[in-house]
Amino acid sequence: MKEKILEMLRSEGDFLSGETISARLGVSRAAVWKVMQKLKEEGYAIESVPNRGYRLSEATARLCLSEIRANLPKYHPWRDLIQFQEDIDSTNTRLKLSASQGAPHGSVLIADHQTGGRGRRGRSFASPPNMGIYLSALLRPQCRPEELMHLTCAVAEAMVQAIEDAAGFRPGIKWTNGLVSGKRKLTGILTELSLEAESGCVDYAVIGIGVNCCQKLSDFPEELREMAGSLHMVTGGPIDRNKLAAAMVRRLCEIDQKLLSDKAAILDAYRKDCITLGQDIVLLRGEEKRYGRALDIDSDGALVVAFTDGTVGTVNSGEVSVRGMYGYV
Repeated sequence: MKEKILEMLRSEGDFLSGETISARLGVSRAAVWKVMQKLKEEGYAIESVPNRGYRLSEATARLCLSEIRANLPKYHPWRDLIQFQEDIDSTNTRLKLSASQGAPHGSVLIADHQTGGRGRRGRSFASPPNMGIYLSALLRPQCRPEELMHLTCAVAEAMVQAIEDAAGFRPGIKWTNGLVSGKRKLTGILTELSLEAESGCVDYAVIGIGVNCCQKLSDFPEELREMAGSLHMVTGGPIDRNKLAAAMVRRLCEIDQKLLSDKAAILDAYRKDCITLGQDIVLLRGEEKRYGRALDIDSDGALVVAFTDGTVGTVNSGEVSVRGMYGYV
């Protein structure tokens, strides 16, 4: 009922009487009043005037399902597959469990706070409340895993577009999955695949994305302050997290629709946004370090590197540091 009342208030644009709302929904005036109080508690600015009714003057700044859906077209294919939780251990962990139980393609789980957020290589991902967006999406592409080598690149490019849509600037991509502005990292992306035992084909892919939205520099742990950043630190203004979450869902859905059919175009766009290309890099694999220059992104999303020993190779895994970023000078 809450979402229906919000939709009515948005479409009316002016005052709407409690009597009208109760008649349209077939509920009591008392039930309408209780919903209005709940909406106010959630941060919605709702005016109430005797003999005139209720009017929505400002949407909530809190991350919430109704506002995310309100920022998507009514018949968007993933709109009704979005779930939201205030607090969660890990959106990826929970969505992987749902995937194993048959959750459909396009399922999305969004949280305001993670207690066990995960990044690449088993690292933790700081996910404080009221500061970011922590989103996981479930894909069920019917293909073999080698056809999805570019998946992380595709997701990174989708997030570049989503941030530009909602925050008004276009971040760069540090190969393979870090969105950056200047020398500061704004997002984390973790993609996880599960294969069918008999066929070896992909059963599902879960894409996890964390975006630093509202943090000031002092909000980050001291050890991260030289490298971490947020959308607010870039723009200097407030970040509408509900608008951004909707843009993330929309852009993920768009990239999913051409993931297998238009791979070349996705990687062309990725190359244009990848700040690693043309830079001196160091490749870290365990205790081994190799130095070189990033030349290109190949047709699978791997990094093509000219190493200082005279060889040219492709890099699919390992840590790649770019000169001038994250302590590599």
